[in-house]
Amino acid sequence: MARIHPTALVDAGAELDEGVSIGPYSVVGPHVRIGAGTSVGAHCVIEGHTSIGCDNQIFQFNSLGAAPQDKKYAGEPCELVIGDRNTIREFCTFNIGTAGDQGVTRIGNDNWIMAYVHIAHDCVVGDHTIFANNSQLAGHVHVGDWVILGGFTVVHQFVRLGAHAMTAMCSLLFADLPPFVMAQGQPAGARSMNFEGMRRRGFSAEAIATAKAMHKALYRQQLSLDQARQSMSALKVDSTDAVQALTLMQTFLAGVDAGRGIVR
Repeated sequence: MARIHPTALVDAGAELDEGVSIGPYSVVGPHVRIGAGTSVGAHCVIEGHTSIGCDNQIFQFNSLGAAPQDKKYAGEPCELVIGDRNTIREFCTFNIGTAGDQGVTRIGNDNWIMAYVHIAHDCVVGDHTIFANNSQLAGHVHVGDWVILGGFTVVHQFVRLGAHAMTAMCSLLFADLPPFVMAQGQPAGARSMNFEGMRRRGFSAEAIATAKAMHKALYRQQLSLDQARQSMSALKVDSTDAVQALTLMQTFLAGVDAGRGIVR
């Protein structure tokens, strides 16, 4: 059975699976569902149409599922969906989606989200990410798997961050950040590829060499984005993970908005 502190206010309509714990003075609304093994600390407010998966650890003083900070929002029953095994530290704010997009703010599995992180309406966050303290996502931002955001990173609305990308502390992103790229600055500029992250995640030497070749095409040869894509198409790769890395980059670049571009 769920363990609910006597001072917590849990609406009768909320669905709490086995092993859920709700800490002192927390408030859980009527349209909330929390999966087995998830713990909610003290003084949290979980409201709206919010679904939280299993084995999450939600620390004290979080606001999850509140209405979006969007003046066009008119009370539509939009959602916040959080996956499994996420750690959410203190003072985070995750808002539901809006009818102007898919209506869902979605956070995947196994993410490590530190204090004071804001994830705005209609954001999509993948798996295995790390958001350091005070990382801030404006609306409609998409974050790929294994992305690492340095502390105080701020991401403009509609920006996309490709898988395995990384930002340094106090980075400001106005453009898309391609997969594997490490960025720093205000506005952020590309500095290198996340080679150490690739090594730690078991990428082969050929995949890392492919990342180096992609970095050269994007940033070292003074090519336009279209020219860089053509150069990458000519790369010869054999190992499975090298092919996957190249395909990941090509797919990401194909979706870049011409008016926004990529971090350079």
